[in-house]
Amino acid sequence: MQRRTFVKNTALASAGFAILPAGSLFAETKIKVGIIGVGLRGQNHLELALRRKDVEVVAICDIDDRMLQMSADIIKKFNKPAPKIYKGDPYAWRKLLEQKEIEAVIIATPWEWHASMCIESLDAGKYVGTEVCLGITLEDHWSVVKACERNKGNLMMLENVCYRRDVMAILNMVRLGMFGELIHMQAGYQHDLRNVKLNNGKDAYGGGVEFGEKAFSEARWRTNHSVHRNADLYPTHGIGPVAEMLTINRGNRFLSLNSFSTKSRGLHNIIVEKGGATHPNAKVEFKLGDIVTTQIRCANGETILLQHDTNLPRPYSLGFRVQGTKGLWMDVNRSIYIEGTSAKHDQWEEAKPYLEKYDHPLWQRWSKETEGAGHGGMDFFVLHAFFESVKRKISTPMDVYDAAAWSAITPLSETSIELGNQTVDFPDFTGGGWMYKKTTFALTDDF
Repeated sequence: MQRRTFVKNTALASAGFAILPAGSLFAETKIKVGIIGVGLRGQNHLELALRRKDVEVVAICDIDDRMLQMSADIIKKFNKPAPKIYKGDPYAWRKLLEQKEIEAVIIATPWEWHASMCIESLDAGKYVGTEVCLGITLEDHWSVVKACERNKGNLMMLENVCYRRDVMAILNMVRLGMFGELIHMQAGYQHDLRNVKLNNGKDAYGGGVEFGEKAFSEARWRTNHSVHRNADLYPTHGIGPVAEMLTINRGNRFLSLNSFSTKSRGLHNIIVEKGGATHPNAKVEFKLGDIVTTQIRCANGETILLQHDTNLPRPYSLGFRVQGTKGLWMDVNRSIYIEGTSAKHDQWEEAKPYLEKYDHPLWQRWSKETEGAGHGGMDFFVLHAFFESVKRKISTPMDVYDAAAWSAITPLSETSIELGNQTVDFPDFTGGGWMYKKTTFALTDDF
């Protein structure tokens, strides 16, 4: 009952923003923020925070002096006061959390640190904005949820694709009933990351075939997950937007999943191609299949197909497909079909006019502020929603239950593959609260 009460209360608090006066990007109120992890992604968040007059970055933490220097250069460019720097110790972030003036922390560190950093940040009374994913094991996810409940805290996964412009226009159309009753969804992370996972440290995105200690940025840690794990390692870019459309955790939930994995060839082949068959890394056996396919069943009868595809040559696409009783949209061919509305029966038409006509009010209001924000502007929105929630002392529009459900696909898919593609039950992190919570994501033009 305590969990159910907490879920209900957070839903009511989140709904409160709909009746508040519109927030201002340049409000007088300033919130004090600390950033744990100022690698390349953390620097993106740092720069966006520095662009705002209502945010003061008072502390940053990292173990890499090069990244700290790059961050110092960014701060100098904005002519902002230098934050306190925590470094030199893998656990220096704990000292940052002792800084009582900090109201919110942003976590942008390697995945294996996320759960412990989230838990201790919540225990310290901070709002938490964490990069994906929430944790490694299923137990990690439960521990973060319990920490949030224990502290009556707020945690938001900084899943920026939920705010992608075309995705939000489709969300708008879904809410208007233009696709009818939703039946089936597809999405994924389909992105050639070979030169992110393998590089020689000369630049951020390639040049060699090193990973681990000899590499730079993400290749120092991310590639090891491909060596040791066989799972959908990065589900949230796809599942986040789909979950919002299906009202997951708000009248609907994931019930079960099963996953299949192909053989692994992509990373080995590029190592041999660039480094030669005698390169030490050519002997590494990568456990991650080149393509991992996951099927999810939902409580309201919908199905979802996810694919993780990052180790083969391919153009970028998240592979969205939104299909209902009246039509469907697919991003890979930028096309749409709405029965009774489309000009020709059973023929695709260009989606662009629909996306422009049903552009979400958030984008209509804030499009100028998104310029230069990264990832086509959607980085602005995800941090804007987080910061506004901190300023107003309300629940974030995407909460800890969303973070846990989206991110738990990784360990669950890993289990399914290990069990010979067996269907596994999806945990209900809300403890039944999903039946009572109401949707709050992107319901106004404010945030």
